[in-house]
Amino acid sequence: MGIQKDRVRFNVGGRIFETTATTLANAGRNSMFGAMFDENWNLQSDNSNEYFIDRNPDCFAVLLDLLRTQELHIPANMSEKLLYREALYYGLLDHVRSAKWGPFDGNRLWLSRTVAGQAPGDGTAIRAGPDGGCCVAHGCMVHVYDWMLDEHPPINLDYQRVNDVGWVDSENIVISVCERLGRGDGGMGLFSSSNGELRYKFQVSHENQVKSFTAGALCFGSDYKIFSSCKGRSNEYGVGVWDQITGKQTDFFYEPPGWSLGDADKLQWLQGSNCLLVATLFPRKDNCYISLLDLREKKMVWSWSDIGAPITVDEKRVRDAIAMEESNSICVVNEYEDLGFIDLRSSGGSVRWSSRSRLMKGKMPDEPCYPKLALHEGQLFSSMNDSISVFCGPDWVLTSGLRRSYGGSICDFSIGGDRLFALHSEENVFDIWETPPPPII
Repeated sequence: MGIQKDRVRFNVGGRIFETTATTLANAGRNSMFGAMFDENWNLQSDNSNEYFIDRNPDCFAVLLDLLRTQELHIPANMSEKLLYREALYYGLLDHVRSAKWGPFDGNRLWLSRTVAGQAPGDGTAIRAGPDGGCCVAHGCMVHVYDWMLDEHPPINLDYQRVNDVGWVDSENIVISVCERLGRGDGGMGLFSSSNGELRYKFQVSHENQVKSFTAGALCFGSDYKIFSSCKGRSNEYGVGVWDQITGKQTDFFYEPPGWSLGDADKLQWLQGSNCLLVATLFPRKDNCYISLLDLREKKMVWSWSDIGAPITVDEKRVRDAIAMEESNSICVVNEYEDLGFIDLRSSGGSVRWSSRSRLMKGKMPDEPCYPKLALHEGQLFSSMNDSISVFCGPDWVLTSGLRRSYGGSICDFSIGGDRLFALHSEENVFDIWETPPPPII
């Protein structure tokens, strides 16, 4: 689009604004202002002197300035929620979010906000949503927050302990819960993130009979698949597969003798190899089991366990694992935040521990620690006690750390929607870390 000199006049709630077609075009085709242009981005005139909009003029002034400068300046006396509501009306919400925080970079994160939980004690999990919101599992409850961190109606699972939760999209979440003996329930359900309504339950069939089961770790794969570790009262130990659109079970990988799948702590879909990582880790089991499943061939194509390994603290206390397809390896972490690497090109190999990653030395801390791993756009994140370390480069060098002094150990963290959410155990609070927007030159 070339430079346009067309001046445009608005009457918003009784106040007059003048701008140019070039400024309005910055709003994009999907905005209310985009509808004022033809397919060649020429302003369509209806021969009127001005456009009247019956909305808040103060918010319009802020949003118009955003289109002019690409910077967001919110007056101290203006409610952010009111501004977001007006931005939603004009179709400018993405512009507001982009101006508030930039593309995710673990080395540039800053603590944006801390949100107090609804109850003291350990939380189970926190999961970042695709649009910058999150959900927090705590006991039998799941608390859902939108990107403005307004809480939606909580989801109560009727005294069934929540094991995991995951976002299908911005409107739907999947929750896995424990089976209650004598009740014949448990399993998984798809819920609305906005009102908590149960949309449908996922069932497990064994020998043509529907079985009650405990659903554990969750993950989402290609072709709209949902995976979950499963434990039933008969032989339903393994990993189930469902279609997230229909809710129907499409497959089940049964646990082989001498191995552990149904108790898995972590599942991860590997897009490049079309395999599923299944990791059952200490302390859920006395030994650690990590495997790759090819569900098309119905076989385990790679496996590692510490059974028979030298009895050392480092080998026995693997607490999390994550596959790194680009380097054909699996990264593991122990309770001292030592990072270890296992070569995927050979089964049963030993862990190559990286001494450079050690941030703690000496005896184990008195407080329980919950080491977790995440991989995001070439950066590796590892939590330890009340901090999160960021590693970068081919040798995974420690480049930065995130820490705050309130809330105790970090029991879980999650990255999504250009935010990092960290859930603390002692006070059940969670932190929101964001990357500042790049400077306007």
